[in-house]
Amino acid sequence: MRSLFLLMLATALSMSAPAMAQEYRLNDLLITHPFATPSPPSVDHAAVYVDISIASEDPDVLVEASTPVSATVELHDMAMDGSTMRMFPVPQIEVPASTLLTMRPGGGYHLMLLDLVAPLREGDSFPMTLTFAERGEIDIHVRVQSAGDGRADAGELLHRHRH
Repeated sequence: MRSLFLLMLATALSMSAPAMAQEYRLNDLLITHPFATPSPPSVDHAAVYVDISIASEDPDVLVEASTPVSATVELHDMAMDGSTMRMFPVPQIEVPASTLLTMRPGGGYHLMLLDLVAPLREGDSFPMTLTFAERGEIDIHVRVQSAGDGRADAGELLHRHRH
């Protein structure tokens, strides 16, 4: 019985370790589970999603992002234009105080990688720097996952932070 418990504990710890490694702090700002979706070989762009929260009453603004895997990173939003979903660049992304800003595939904010150096394959990872107007730069590491896996992993991490 004790060995079964230890096996279950070891399995749970090994499963939660990757998610725990996907947290980055810059003072009171927390970036959780940055992930990108794979890009087909013939496509030269991809999207990155992150969750950003600030544990104080001082909001901030994401003003820039960069990574060596693409020539350019644009801050993007998606919104309905009649019956069509449209994607468009924005100059900045406001991060309200004491609120979780959640980026997910399918709509809303994301970071658009343009002119990829090479296609992003599931299982790859890469560095990225996010720049905030007030708090400065933070270096993160982005994992490439299918959209469904990224949502599930980010959702699990979010659930653990709320409880």
